[in-house]
Amino acid sequence: MNLNKLKSIALASLLMGIVGCSAAPTHLIVSPKVYLSPSNQLSHKQAQLTIIDMRTSTHIIQILEQDEAAIILSSKQRLEDIIEAVLAKQWQQQGLAFNDSAKNKMTVTIEKAVISVEQETVSYNTQSEIIIKVSIDNGKQTLTSRFKTRGHSEGALNADIAVLEREFNQHLSSLLKQILSSNDIKTFL
Repeated sequence: MNLNKLKSIALASLLMGIVGCSAAPTHLIVSPKVYLSPSNQLSHKQAQLTIIDMRTSTHIIQILEQDEAAIILSSKQRLEDIIEAVLAKQWQQQGLAFNDSAKNKMTVTIEKAVISVEQETVSYNTQSEIIIKVSIDNGKQTLTSRFKTRGHSEGALNADIAVLEREFNQHLSSLLKQILSSNDIKTFL
């Protein structure tokens, strides 16, 4: 094999590697971080836990650019599974037991969870919103609480997916902490 052919193959391999590395991600990693001190505030309390995703579309990020197809990114794992794992773990650390025959029926509904990006030629503008409703029915009364977080950012050039992913995780973490710290929920249980 001659040297020119070998150089061509090496250059082609390098270019394919660079293009492959710069490809946009197809999924997000949603990993909220919630740390609360273990307590026994909910000792001897039981509940059934159901998580429902009421969103019409399961994507988390939508990038809209004029005359271009929208870029849609979803979580690798179902959002309701992620939220259920975090809430169940944290409530159990506070002493709450989950039991399918418990009189307290807790329903956590994801109503909205999206970051919408308007991409312009040399700038972008983002709007993020997460809305989660928590309903607890004890057979006699129902408590319904709605938790919301909103955000807005703008910047030059193109929106960075990694930054949007981090912002979503921060907003979701904050919202889940609000739910877990809610005195209304603790008192009602």
